[in-house]
Amino acid sequence: MNTKLLMGNEAIALGAIAAGVQVVTGYPGTPSTEVLETIAKSHIEDIYIEWSVNEKVALEVGVGAAYSGARTLVTMKQVGLNVASDPLMCLSYIGIKGGMVILVADDPGPISSQTEQDTRHFAKYANLPIFDPPTPEAAYTMIGDAFEFSEKHHTPVIFRPTTRICRACAAIAPNRVREAKPISGFVRDSKWVIFPKLSYENHKRIELLQQTMSEDFATYHFNTVTSTLNEYSTRNGIICSGVSTSYTKEALSTLKGEAK
Repeated sequence: MNTKLLMGNEAIALGAIAAGVQVVTGYPGTPSTEVLETIAKSHIEDIYIEWSVNEKVALEVGVGAAYSGARTLVTMKQVGLNVASDPLMCLSYIGIKGGMVILVADDPGPISSQTEQDTRHFAKYANLPIFDPPTPEAAYTMIGDAFEFSEKHHTPVIFRPTTRICRACAAIAPNRVREAKPISGFVRDSKWVIFPKLSYENHKRIELLQQTMSEDFATYHFNTVTSTLNEYSTRNGIICSGVSTSYTKEALSTLKGEAK
């Protein structure tokens, strides 16, 4: 497929389509809106899409689909996660069957939001893994990785692009072919209902899962170590994620660094 100039949100949407997403729900809000809109404009018949009445409803519709084995994407901005936090906290204990990605677009600044929030803190609070793309190009690939990670560990995954990723444009070749898996359907089971005893048992499972997921992330191809050998080098290092990675490389470049 030919290279296209894509907005970050468009790249994420095309990546989700290629990853076989089957249900997409959300509530509009800058900078997340174009993700759902782009998928809707693709007119793919086997994808169910809806703007929900709020973020909580969007998440709950997505949860029902994920319990049935469908790959599900739920979109919102960072303040919307406050609205969806009640079902989200239960969901981290219950888990899912089909891959479920909750896209929460953060708005550092803020540029178009009531408040500035950092969803990475919420992910830690909810014991959920989070993917933080550093560029639109990475976001295209990373959204597919998020679905795979979700299904492997039977847990919802948060995907956190920020305004500069969502609205930046990049030349991307969307070369992956859509492969949607069959939806196995909902199976009645007590594990889908959160009761105190089940919550207690699942809390122990969640703590063990943190170690397993951390080992996966330790070898994840987007987690890299970069060296800058020049007159500014010291024994110190910089740990960064998301768009801050791109900012850091740019700053080092202005110092005549050789970030690779």
